[in-house]
Order: sequence, then structure tokens, then C-alpha cells
Amino acid sequence: MKELRADIVVIGGGLGGVAAALAAARAGKQVIMTEEYDWIGGQLTSQAVPPDEHSWIEQFGATRSYRALRNGVRQYYRDHYPLTEAARARTDLNPGAGSVSRLCHEPRVALAVMQAMLAPHIGAGRLRMLQPYRPVSAEGQGDRVSSVTVQHRDTADQLILTGQYFIDATELGDLLPLTGTEYVTGFESQAETGEPNAPDQAQPDNQQAVSICFVVDHVDGNHVIDKPTNYDFWRDYQPDFWGGPLLGFKAPHPRTLEITERAFTPNPDDDPAAVIADQRIGGGDMNLWTFRRIAARQNFVPGAYASDLCLVNWPMIDYFDAPIVDLPREEYERHLAAAAELSYSVFYWLQTEAPRTDGGQGFPGLRLRGDITGTEHGLAMAPYIRESRRIRARTTIVEQHLSLEVRGDKGAVHYPDSVGIGMYRIDLHPSTGGDNYIDVGCCPFEIPLGALIPQRMTNLLPAGKNIGTTHITNGCYRLHPVEWNIGEVAGLLASHCLDTQQTPEALHSSDTRTKDFQARLAREGIEMRWPVIAGY
Repeated sequence: MKELRADIVVIGGGLGGVAAALAAARAGKQVIMTEEYDWIGGQLTSQAVPPDEHSWIEQFGATRSYRALRNGVRQYYRDHYPLTEAARARTDLNPGAGSVSRLCHEPRVALAVMQAMLAPHIGAGRLRMLQPYRPVSAEGQGDRVSSVTVQHRDTADQLILTGQYFIDATELGDLLPLTGTEYVTGFESQAETGEPNAPDQAQPDNQQAVSICFVVDHVDGNHVIDKPTNYDFWRDYQPDFWGGPLLGFKAPHPRTLEITERAFTPNPDDDPAAVIADQRIGGGDMNLWTFRRIAARQNFVPGAYASDLCLVNWPMIDYFDAPIVDLPREEYERHLAAAAELSYSVFYWLQTEAPRTDGGQGFPGLRLRGDITGTEHGLAMAPYIRESRRIRARTTIVEQHLSLEVRGDKGAVHYPDSVGIGMYRIDLHPSTGGDNYIDVGCCPFEIPLGALIPQRMTNLLPAGKNIGTTHITNGCYRLHPVEWNIGEVAGLLASHCLDTQQTPEALHSSDTRTKDFQARLAREGIEMRWPVIAGY
């Protein structure tokens, strides 16, 4: 079997993986990065979800390289898209004018920008990308990983990857079981974490819903798809806490749990510049069309877009029938197929039975836009994963460290080993254990270095949703800018440890060494403390 060697091997090319590979290559290290899907970028691209960000993202609260990504997305639109002069002139251009984010955009644009960010390192020979490959086994001795074997998705050909550090940037923490790294899944008990919203007993199979998103537009004509095989099942499906059928515009409000009716109005004649994307105002999903709209046709010259583009990542596509972590491959794929069937059923319901404001039913002019998501089947390339395996870390971030109700005016706990910052409400979607939304106000928080260091393993680092959070705190550490920050720090930590010939554990055990590393992060543009601001 062919063997490839690098200083740092990054398994997974989502946002955390890209940030880790970019940081390590920037530090002059030889890097290999693998990715299971055709697109790098994870939740921002192959999963098709525009960035979920905090309210101050335009001013502060992101790493320098994440800001370069955001600026690159806007510049790509100015360079390549037929924007109106008014849209082109806006420094805070929001191409989709979605209410969920100040930068809603098509996934291919973020893909192009990330590829451009990595291109110089590929050209210089510092970075090698392997796609589409996923990890299937690992070798090691004691507390160290020596190699990871990856397999090609289409040919089943395998490669052995060896390195001095391995970074797990997979969506589900796939390296953790392969390497024997201690980890946790699902909901921890209150006895273990002391969290106000934790259950009395641990629930390892109680995990957040997975969703398979899709993009639609609305044009003249009849574009109704064939009735999905399991449509009748999903049409009649009614969770106990939902307040009606899952396929419907009524659903619990995430913050109040009141049964609330959403609006759906394709192609409103609204002004993109007037859209306020601020999570402090509310959940934002009361109008499903504009909630995650990724192209607002009014931002473009007349005739450029026949319709807006709307990303469907709504409550009704959440698949919480069963967990998908730690399943045999065949069972895992069966549940993803069921999640896809749910998404097709939602789309068919929208086309044929969804109530309209004029009293009619169905929107037959809706089209699946697989060309936007890069697929023939019409849905997103990859499932939207909200929750992963999580390492048993030197530091575990718990709800009472950052809950607005618990911390109040004191703000989130200050970690002396902070390596980044983030902000989002604790946002837990309905779960496989039958839980309704858990949505908790949050203080602007820090990312402790100890949450990135496993309790035992010495050369394996997490780079995404697999850090030392809990089921609850993962709900605010899983979003785009935080995942990027975590990945970037993982890449810099591995590089720094190679430069200084020490382990992450040894670095973290010394205040002086930790401060030296934090000084390096500051030079790299990593923000580690918040200014005085209030949570929401």
C-alpha cells in the first residue's frame, strides 16, 4: 500500500480542517489534508449552510484569516457577479440578504475563496490535498498515533498517511475511535457536568438532529418532482412536542417553545439593503424564504437572476429519528438516506400541499437547484452535522461557564489559556432522545486551549465540533467562525510544538509556555479576549 508522509496530517477538509491546514502550511510545515467530499469547506460549502455568526462579526470577534475569507467572498461577488451599482458599493454587501447572517452567499463562492487561499501552499509543495478520501483505520503505540489509512470513496484504493501530528477535522470525530482516543457522545449527566439543563442520567445516544439541506428557486411552470417513496409516512409524522405535523409551517419557537406559524413567500419584492441580520432581534426564521436566502435577485442587475435562491435549512428537515454516531457504515448510510428522503418529502410537500396566502395549496414553480449545491440528486453534497464525538479533554467547557442566566453581568468565564473567542446562543435542535429545542442565552465566550488537548493522546488534536465541550455547550461552539478559530489554533499548536520540541500537554502545563504560544497566536491575528459587550 502506498505511503505518504508529512509533518502534519489533517483528516477532514471542513472549515476547521481548511483553517488547520492553512495555518500549518503558513508556518512552513509539510501538510497533507484529506476530504471525504468533492468540495472542501464542510458546513459552509458541501453542507450548503451560510455562516451562522454573532452580531459584531463585521467589527471584531474573528481571526484575521477568517476575516480574509469573509472579505474574499464579498470581493469574489464584486469581481465576478453582475451586481447592481448600489449592491457593489456596499461595504457590508450581503449577497443573499438573508436574515440569519450578514453574509449569506452561494456555497461555490466560499469554495472558490478557500481554494484560492490554499493555492499558494499547494504550488509551493507544502500542502497536498487528497479527495475524496475518508479514514478507515489507524495505527499507533501507547499515547501516539503513527499512521492513518484513508480510502478513496469511488475506487476503494487506500493510502497510509504518516506524520508527527494528526489533526481530526472530520465532521463526526472519526479519528477518535480509530485511534483509541477517549471520547464522549450525546448528553452528559448533571452529576458529571453540573449543567442546569443536563439530565439526571447520561444519554450517550441523545444527539442533535442531522439535516440534509437543499436550495430552491421559484419560477414559472410546473416543476413538481415524483412523489417520494416514504412521503406518506413523513406527511403524517407528528412529534409529540411539535404542535402539528412535521411537514407544516407550524413548529415550536426555538427560544420560547410556543407553537408558532412561519411564513413562506417566494420572491418578495424587498430591499436587500433594508434586511437586518442580527441574532439579537430573534431567531430569524419567521419568514422561511428570506431566513437563509443566499441570492437576493434585487442585488443583481435586472434579468441576471430569474428568482432568489433560498437555502432550506428549516425545522421540518431535522432528522431526529435516530443518532448517526458510532453506527456500522451500512446503518449510518441507511439513516442518511432516510434523512434525504425527509428532505425530498419536505420539497414535494412545498410543491403540492403547502398552504398559500391566496388560499390555494402548493408552489409547483419551486425547483431543486442541485447545480448550486454541486449534485445531480438535487440536495446538498453532505449532511449538515451539528454534533460530533467529543474528546475527553484537559478542560471541559460547561453551560455554567457561559450561560447568560448563570453568569449575568459577570460575563463568561475568563480562561487564562484562551486561544480564541466566539459568540452564539446555545442552540440545540430537537434531538434523537425526544428533546425539544434547548435555546439558552449566552455570554461572549473564550476558547480554552485545554479543550483542544486530549487527556492522554500526545499527537492527536481536534479541529472542530470534537473539542472538549458538552452536548449543551457544543450548541454554541459548533458555528462557522468558532470552528475556523479552533482549526486554525490546532494547526498552529501542532506547528509550535514541532518548532519547540514539546508536546501540547507539556505546553499547557506551563504558564510561561502557554503565554509564549498565545503571543504567537496574537501575531497570527487570533483574538483571545472580548471587549466589554453584553450577551443575548
